[in-house]
Amino acid sequence: MKKEKHPWYKPRGYVHFDAPLGLVGAEKLAQNPDKVARHSFYPFIRYGVTTQKVAKNSVTRKVYRKDPKLRHIAFASHADAHIYAYYSHVLGAAYEERIKCYGLGGSVLAFRSLGKSNIEFANDAFNEICRVGECFVFATDITGFFDNLDHQILKKAWIDLVGFESLPKDHYAVFRSLTNYSYVIKGELFDLLGFSENNAPRAPSRFCSPRDFREKVRYSGLVRRHGEVKGIPQGSPISAMLSNLYLLEFDRVLRAEVASRGGTYYRYCDDILCVIPFGNEVGVLELVENLISKFGLKINEKKTESIFFREIAGVLVAERPLQYLGFTFDGSRKLIRSAAFAKFSEKYRRGVSLARQTARKYKFTKGVKGVWRRQLYERYSHLGKRNFIRYGLRAAAVMQSRGIRRQLRPLWPRLLKRIEDANSRI
Repeated sequence: MKKEKHPWYKPRGYVHFDAPLGLVGAEKLAQNPDKVARHSFYPFIRYGVTTQKVAKNSVTRKVYRKDPKLRHIAFASHADAHIYAYYSHVLGAAYEERIKCYGLGGSVLAFRSLGKSNIEFANDAFNEICRVGECFVFATDITGFFDNLDHQILKKAWIDLVGFESLPKDHYAVFRSLTNYSYVIKGELFDLLGFSENNAPRAPSRFCSPRDFREKVRYSGLVRRHGEVKGIPQGSPISAMLSNLYLLEFDRVLRAEVASRGGTYYRYCDDILCVIPFGNEVGVLELVENLISKFGLKINEKKTESIFFREIAGVLVAERPLQYLGFTFDGSRKLIRSAAFAKFSEKYRRGVSLARQTARKYKFTKGVKGVWRRQLYERYSHLGKRNFIRYGLRAAAVMQSRGIRRQLRPLWPRLLKRIEDANSRI
């Protein structure tokens, strides 16, 4: 029989400044407001994640690399993470009641337990366009979302949600730890303590004792303070929930305005999509820009699209395909973005190249005659369980898209050819 999942506690296997905390200890800490109010939060440990995006030139059909995008991820100590998880659970319950009252259940999509993925969300939006028929679709996203959340706006939204005139002491302690937070750069910490990135400590150990933390980490000046009036760490168990809470009033106002025009409003984290019947779209762009500016945020003009869908000879046609959550839609065809295939092609090219180098290394010592195919198949083909091809096949099934299947079809023979080419060069 499957064990019921705890509503907020989960074991955390990473190493931090404190040791992992069991369920009983986590509940005694996180569910005691007095302890939370007095709790001393450790600094976050922060590291950078670089996303290398690639694209395909529409003329030459060659794949090229875009400028890499760097995101800072911060993870909290074990005790702190359990506190954040519990308060995310508490606030999340109140938030769900509020969006139900506002009629936002079908509009706010990310970071909620809806049992759907971006595949279903994109498909729902595309089907809504088909249902409306001739329409105007406005799509954009928010620039630097987590880094630009204004602390006072967040605090006001938090107070409004809990229903008090000010934040209770325990809630304020959590709020303060996320807005006036401190952090340590992971690489600098490893250098100080003599750890290797390739041979880091594993739970249940900790990076150092409390005494060493005070006398080494703090004394060395590694602890930095986030002194800005905006921004929360991305990666804590409560950050996603707070990002939704921050835009609760924005969602309410924009959804009501779009609905008054007979349209539908969706927001997936920082991605905004409005589907409005043709003729009712005047002023929508300005409305979104003015409204989002009231929350101290800006829309990304480079990723803003305004697209008309019209019926021609009984067929719904877009002036250009709409891009949404990794997919495109032109009125009839639902496809995976070409950039995703360019990125996947680059991945399996590097994967096969590495396999060839490994096989060449062991050619004489172990008699290896060709690349090991099992791992390559697992990562880059339909024979694997969790990879891009499997994702694409699932999308094709959900969206009932023959076009996606046609996109996927050439990838298997291309992989086999690349493997054969690699074997010929060993």
